[in-house]
Amino acid sequence: MFTLVAATLFSGAFLLAIATIAWMFATYHDKMVAALLFEPIPQTPQVYHIRVSRPRVTHSLRKAGAPAQGHALPA
Repeated sequence: MFTLVAATLFSGAFLLAIATIAWMFATYHDKMVAALLFEPIPQTPQVYHIRVSRPRVTHSLRKAGAPAQGHALPA
């Protein structure tokens, strides 16, 4: 008797699971197909244009024999 009840319960649970899967598939079929066919829009990578400006001091503006700025004379 226990075997009959267990088999009935197992079969009922199995059929309920199959019915739930089939119902979910039927309900969300369009969304699943759309998700599988979706191609993301390619994004162009950002390009940064950096302009480096380094003003140079000409030799005529420097005093003769004076050290360059930022350099200390050795003691």
